[in-house]
Amino acid sequence: MDATMDATNTRVRDAARRQVSDFTELAERVQSAGLMRRRYGYYWTRFVVLTGLLAGLVAAVVLIGHSWWQLAVAAALALVLGQVMFLGHDAAHRQIFASGRWNDWASLVIANLYAGMSYGWWQHKHSRHHAKPNQIGADPDVEIKAIRFHHESGGEPRTRLGAWLRARQGWLFFPLLLLEGISLHASGIRTIFGRGAVKRRGVEIAFVTVRLGAYLGLVFAVMPVGLALAFLGVQLGLFGVYMGAVFAPNHKGMPLVPRDARIDFLRRQVLMSRNVRGGRVMDLAMGGLNYQVEHHLFPSMARPHLRRVQPMVKAFCAERGVTYTETTLLQSWGIVVRHLNKVGLAARDPFQCPLTLDLRSAR
Repeated sequence: MDATMDATNTRVRDAARRQVSDFTELAERVQSAGLMRRRYGYYWTRFVVLTGLLAGLVAAVVLIGHSWWQLAVAAALALVLGQVMFLGHDAAHRQIFASGRWNDWASLVIANLYAGMSYGWWQHKHSRHHAKPNQIGADPDVEIKAIRFHHESGGEPRTRLGAWLRARQGWLFFPLLLLEGISLHASGIRTIFGRGAVKRRGVEIAFVTVRLGAYLGLVFAVMPVGLALAFLGVQLGLFGVYMGAVFAPNHKGMPLVPRDARIDFLRRQVLMSRNVRGGRVMDLAMGGLNYQVEHHLFPSMARPHLRRVQPMVKAFCAERGVTYTETTLLQSWGIVVRHLNKVGLAARDPFQCPLTLDLRSAR
C-alpha cells in the first residue's frame, strides 16, 4: 500500500515539474526570438497620434457649437478614448518602457489625465485577474454583483422580475454595458477618494479632477444643457459598450477554476483565455487584446509582438496537448450570451474544465 502511494505521489510530482518546465521552455524560445524587446517608436507614435486626435475632437466641439452633429463627435470621442485606454493598459503592464517608474507615470498621464480613470484602481483589480483568471473567489472579473458569472455568484433574485431578468442576463449583458462607462469612472473616484491604500493618491486626484472638470466645463460651456447631456450620454454609453465588447470575449464562457484548484502557469493562462481572429483590423479595434492567450502568458510583451508570437504559442500548445481556443468576434459574443443565460437559469456550468477537476483530485 505504501509503495503504491509513493509511486502515485512520485508521478504527481513529476507531472507538476514537467508542467512548470513547459512554460520555462516556451519563455526561453520567445526570449531567443527577440520578442520581449521594447518598441519605443511604435508606442511614441501611438501616443502622439492619440494626443492629436483628442486635440482635434476638442477643437471640433468648440467649432460645431449648438448642433446635434456634436453627437457624432461624442461617438468618435468614445472610440478614441477606448484606444487611449488600450495604450494605458499597455503601460500598466510594463510594455512600453524598461523603467517601472516611467511606465507608472505613462499610465497616470494616459488613464487619469487623458481618460479620467483611476490607474491605481484598475491596476489592483487587473493584477488580481491576471494572477488567477476565471478562478472562483480570486478573479474579480467573475465576481460582479450585477451579473451572475458562475453558480456561486450574484445571490438569488428576491422577486419574480429579478428571476426573469436573471434568466435572460445574457441578452441583457450588452445593453447593460451602456452604463459601464459611468461605472468605470465612479469606481476609480471611489478608490482615489477612499481610505484604501493608493500609490500617488495626490497625483491621481489632481489628474482626474483636472480631466473631468475641464471636460464637463467645456461641454456645458459650448452646448445647451439638453445637448450637453445627450453628448455625455452618447460618449459614456458607447465607451462602456466598446470596452465591454472588447474585454468580454477574452474569458467569459471559458472554463471556471474551482476555489482550491492548483494549475501550472501555462495551463492556467491558456485554458482560461480565448483569442479572437480577424487580422490587423481586429488588432487595431481590440488594442491587441484579441491575442488574449499570448497576452496572459507574456503580459509585459509589447503589443506589436503578440501577432508574431502567436504561431509559436499555438505550436507549443499543440506539442503539449494543451487546448488553444480561438474564435471570431461574433462567435465569442454568442458564447458569452449563451453562457450567461445558462448560469442565470442556475444550470450546471457547461464550461467546467475537466483538467481543473483532475488536478484538484490529484492533490
